Amino acid sequence: MSQPRLAASLWVAAYLARLGQAGIPAYVIARGDDTAGAVAVKCARLDGSAQLWMREWDFDTDTRPWVAVEDGPEPQVDAAIARQRARDPDLWVLEIESRDGRTLLDQDGLF
Repeated sequence: MSQPRLAASLWVAAYLARLGQAGIPAYVIARGDDTAGAVAVKCARLDGSAQLWMREWDFDTDTRPWVAVEDGPEPQVDAAIARQRARDPDLWVLEIESRDGRTLLDQDGLF
């Protein structure tokens, strides 16, 4: 069963609120399309490394789980973001700061 689609701007607002409640600093780096924009989440670990999370199709389960698509030095992750934005100008980019890499993307309700 496929997951319902939520307007990107509404999902971003809810995610930022949830991060704020957890005490995880988060910022909108690039604003995408309010309705249909995809979302990328950069998790800066504050040690020079980062991860880039995006939703990818799992055709076996017809779901779109969050997947770490890039993990390494922060400049490498930033370059991956720049490539994604060049291909998709409607892409939202959020950056969170979490030394332990906590993104909350594995929690219920963040589909």
